[in-house]
Amino acid sequence: MGKMIALKKPEAMVFDMDGTLFQTESVLLPAYHKLFDTLREEGLYTGSTPPEEKILRCLGMLLDDIWRNVMPDASDEARKRADELLLQYEIEGLQGGDTKLYPEVAQTLQALHEQGVRLFVASNGLEDYVKGVAAAHEIMPLFEGLYSAGEFQTPSKVNLLEKLMQDFDLRSVWMVGDRSSDVEAGKKNGQTVIGCAYAGFGHDEELEGADVLISDFTQLLELYKDAQ
Repeated sequence: MGKMIALKKPEAMVFDMDGTLFQTESVLLPAYHKLFDTLREEGLYTGSTPPEEKILRCLGMLLDDIWRNVMPDASDEARKRADELLLQYEIEGLQGGDTKLYPEVAQTLQALHEQGVRLFVASNGLEDYVKGVAAAHEIMPLFEGLYSAGEFQTPSKVNLLEKLMQDFDLRSVWMVGDRSSDVEAGKKNGQTVIGCAYAGFGHDEELEGADVLISDFTQLLELYKDAQ
């Protein structure tokens, strides 16, 4: 575990989805290759599929920003179609059952829930994808709300977390995530940030500013137990 500071017990924990709860690459990479095959077949994209590292580095971004980074020269039509295909192929992958949460995520969420911690998701992903992950891995009942940029059309995770906190009248939360957008969301809303350093998609500076870094999801239980 990273630097230790005195933490206050939160009313709720708000989790990012990709790279925090869900091993995104288990569904993303097959879908990524299929969508580029389809774009080429439909005449919307020429050339080879961009390297996997390109999209993995973009995890946590809004979809518009992802496609601007992954295929900067593509048409608006191609990017819109990529949105549709990515969701279609990811949902198919989730329904296929060969995807993974990070180790002990379901058990840790269950333990936190049993201790009375209110649990939420705030993700920059699409609504059907975020809810599809939770449904496929049978963790949906543990959450009071699954908020996504796709559902609420928020321009950033800062706004998404702000809306979630207002809707549920929350004053004290831990924002738990693996990207700079999670750190920004927590800090700009005046909240504690727990940085998840186990996914390895981002650079080291991604989690700069987090209050605590964890290298294993189960460490949340110890942090909550020790918080005042």
